[in-house]
Amino acid sequence: MRQLICILLLFVFHTPVQAKSGRTCRVLFLGAPDNAPKTLHLFDGKASQEVELPSINFSPVYKLPGSALVLRMLPAPETDPKKVSPDAPSVEVAADVTEFYLLVSSDPANAVTPVKLEVVDSTKFTKGQMLWFNLTANRLDGQIGTQKLVLDGNSQVILNPPTSKNDDYNVNISFSKPDDDVLQPLCETKWHHDPEIRNVFFVVTNEGARAPRVMGLRDQREAAER
Repeated sequence: MRQLICILLLFVFHTPVQAKSGRTCRVLFLGAPDNAPKTLHLFDGKASQEVELPSINFSPVYKLPGSALVLRMLPAPETDPKKVSPDAPSVEVAADVTEFYLLVSSDPANAVTPVKLEVVDSTKFTKGQMLWFNLTANRLDGQIGTQKLVLDGNSQVILNPPTSKNDDYNVNISFSKPDDDVLQPLCETKWHHDPEIRNVFFVVTNEGARAPRVMGLRDQREAAER
C-alpha cells in the first residue's frame, strides 16, 4: 500500500470584519523555528500594526494602505519612519496588488528582526480555485479531481476547481527528484471541495522522510474581508 505523505491541514478562520475598501493581507510563517516570535509589527511607511505569525494556518486579515509601499517587519511598534532601521526586513508591494499573502521565513542573520518577507499576489485567485506552491526541488505530477497537476520544483500554479459540486474528489499525486525522472507515489486519497473557499497548498521538505509533504490551508473570508 502506498505510504500517504499527503498531510492536509485545512483550517477555516472567521476573522474580525474590516472595511470593504483598501488592501488586505494574511500572514504565514512556514517552517518557523521553535524560538520564533508569535507576533511582530508590520510597518507600512507611516504606522505599524501588530500581526500574528502562525506557522500552520493563515493569520487574521489585516488592512493596509492601497498605494505602492514598502513593508518592514519590526520587533516593536513604530510610528516615526525616521526611527525605522533600513536594515529591517522589507518587501515592496505594487499599487495594483490589492490582496496578498505575506510569507515569512526565518533569517537569523538579520539583527533587527530575524525574518525574510515575500509577497504573493492573490488578487486573481478566486473562490473554488487551488493555489499550489512547490518549495522543494522535486517535480509533482498528478490528478486533482478533474484538474491535471504539473508543478516543477520551486514554482507555483493556480488550478481551477477540481469539481463543479460541493463534494469529495479523488487525489493522486506522484513526485520525482531533480536527479531522477522516475515517478514515486506521494499521495492517493480523497479531499473535499467547497466552491466558496480558496485552498492554498504548500509542498515542503519533510525532514527525515524520502518524500516531500503537502500542506493545505483554507482561505475563507466574509464579504467585508475581501
